[in-house]
Amino acid sequence: MDFFGAQAQARRLTLWLVFLLLVAVIGMVVVTVLVVTLAVALLDGGQPGADPLALAFDPLLLGGVTLGVLAVVSAGSLARHMQLRAGGAAVAEALGGRPINADTRDPDERRLLNVVEEMAIASGLPVPLVYVLEEEGINAFAAGHTPQDAAIGVTRGAIQSLSRDELQGVVAHEFSHVLHGDMRLNMRLIALLYGILVIGLVGRMLLRGTATRRMVRGSRQNNAQVVLLGAGLALMLVGFIGTLCGNLIKAAVSRQREFLADASAVQYTRNPAGLAGALKRVAAHAQGSELRAAQAEEFSHLYFGRGVSGLRGLTATHPPLATRIRRLEPEWDGELPEPRQALDDRTDEALQAPRTATAATAAATATAAVTGSAFLATGGGVSQRVGEPRDADLEGARGILAEIDPRLLEAVHEPYAARAVIYGILMGAEPESRTRQREALVDAAMPEVLAELERLDQPLRDVLPGQRLALIELCLPMLRQLSVAQYARLHECLERLMAAEHRPGALQWALHRLVTVGSQGATLPRGRRLPLAQAGDAVELLLSSLALAGSDEQDRARAAFDKAAERLDMNLTLRPEPASPQALDDALARCRRLADTERARLLDAMLDCVTHDGHVAPEEAQLLRAVAWSLGCPLPLVTVQN
Repeated sequence: MDFFGAQAQARRLTLWLVFLLLVAVIGMVVVTVLVVTLAVALLDGGQPGADPLALAFDPLLLGGVTLGVLAVVSAGSLARHMQLRAGGAAVAEALGGRPINADTRDPDERRLLNVVEEMAIASGLPVPLVYVLEEEGINAFAAGHTPQDAAIGVTRGAIQSLSRDELQGVVAHEFSHVLHGDMRLNMRLIALLYGILVIGLVGRMLLRGTATRRMVRGSRQNNAQVVLLGAGLALMLVGFIGTLCGNLIKAAVSRQREFLADASAVQYTRNPAGLAGALKRVAAHAQGSELRAAQAEEFSHLYFGRGVSGLRGLTATHPPLATRIRRLEPEWDGELPEPRQALDDRTDEALQAPRTATAATAAATATAAVTGSAFLATGGGVSQRVGEPRDADLEGARGILAEIDPRLLEAVHEPYAARAVIYGILMGAEPESRTRQREALVDAAMPEVLAELERLDQPLRDVLPGQRLALIELCLPMLRQLSVAQYARLHECLERLMAAEHRPGALQWALHRLVTVGSQGATLPRGRRLPLAQAGDAVELLLSSLALAGSDEQDRARAAFDKAAERLDMNLTLRPEPASPQALDDALARCRRLADTERARLLDAMLDCVTHDGHVAPEEAQLLRAVAWSLGCPLPLVTVQN
């Protein structure tokens, strides 16, 4: 499924799930009302002159019970949503995950980080935080509200038992959930189901309270205690039924999305044997994919494997392993590899970390990504490749990483040095601007960061235009771990760099925006989706900036702009003066509200703008990817349509 179609389906599924869960809640309300009315009838119906039916069906009582149930469910869902507002990191930590230090020397953890970084750069996504779960089973998950707050979690059993190709297949599977909107859908499901679960928890507390009274009073029992005991049992039953209905809904959706994620992983890597091998390892492993964390069942629909042994049949969140394997390898005879807890043979080429790109294919794809020549081969439009990385993109990512100065690759994984790399990349090319920007940082940046900036001065000057985005993506995990005070200082430094720029262009603005949004998170567009006609001024401004970035000559810039306007069939006028960063921010915010099909048209028009003369400068290619990234449309590294 294409990126925009998957996103639209995820939104439809969200609405459908909300509707089904509301039906479940209404059913719970009805049952709870019946329980309460029965309790009232038993308590007060025996009194002289009392009418049991009138007492039981008192409108105030019925309304109070209904509002009470809705309030409990809503409060539970809201509380869980607030607990998980930090995104994927909150889920990983709830499962006992530990963030992998970016400069880790553990070979298994280093290999996992390399695989995740390659996949992120290849797909055009920010590098997520990576967690390791100290579990023996083979499993993984992706969690988060947006790609900017996403986290990838992998068990110790997986990173020790899987080869590099198998691990890459698992990571590609999880990236599919990020790209296709499954991750956000799953986070919403967690909050909604938790609200239903709270009803059962209330019944459990009621039972405990009744038991305590019985212990205190001994033989002093009365009808009230019996009714409370019955009410507690009934509420537990209601909560159980509601949770069961929610789990059935969750499982039905999750199973189908797992098949799609498997297919996408193969599409990304062009290596079905890698993913199939990982699934076979799960089947052969003593622990399988089981997780023993206390909250493992709550997050069961997030996992690569089943994760929880009790979920079978209709409540199984994953298809059977054999079914998944045969979809990847139809000729599979059922034979499984020898189970092993860890791969001790470090001579296996698949275990080397990082895997270097020495092949001619990697070199060629890396060159295409850096120079922007790959955009010339897209033919029908760049929107067809949004969120659809291929094996060529992975080879290109390895090629770029292999060509980056090793000092910078080490620096992006260190707290102070990562900030220095960001400042160095965002500095202008002109000596006058760089001198003024360095002076602007003296009073704002930390001394340790300034020292790293001085040490890395030469390798930062030698950075190729096509390597800037990759370096920014690699730095983002370190920036997301800054304290509030550290981030405030980072933001001040970024503002000073932009203010001291002699001629701030669209590319500098786009890179600044990537750092800001990538480190603090993106706000999802709210309100109804817009047609292009209602965002004409914003589209005009973005296309003008893209055309001016490609050429200083007005005639060539106008030709590029007119080509894009022709694609959109809109009456647009080139704006000859560069736009301010604030104006570009406002235009981008408006364009983010465009409907999916309209954003696809805008991306194709942007491609026409940069390829109109048959030549794509590296700066144009980087600007196109950066703007697409900000629009929520991640472009793969090497945009070549097969």
